[in-house]
Amino acid sequence: MAAFFIVNIQIPDKTDRDNYDEYIARVKPIVESYGGRYIVRSEHILLFAGDGKPDRVIIIEFDDRQQLDNCFASLEYASVKGLRENNVKTEAYIVEQ
Repeated sequence: MAAFFIVNIQIPDKTDRDNYDEYIARVKPIVESYGGRYIVRSEHILLFAGDGKPDRVIIIEFDDRQQLDNCFASLEYASVKGLRENNVKTEAYIVEQ
């Protein structure tokens, strides 16, 4: 059963995002090494309905939940996640299909 990791990001300080940009560069090869495939990774967002809009949206597909869990529990991911946690606000969802 495919598992999707869907993330909405708010970037509070758009003028100082060096650490978050470093996270973006470093996390992609980690995710891909665990079988993750980026479906969407964009800041080009048009609000269609509702009253809030994230600054960035990421959708990653994994073959199954175990791949997803292994990725985000890995030592490699642990070494970079602080660059995200300390610099942006995140809402993350796991959706299985």
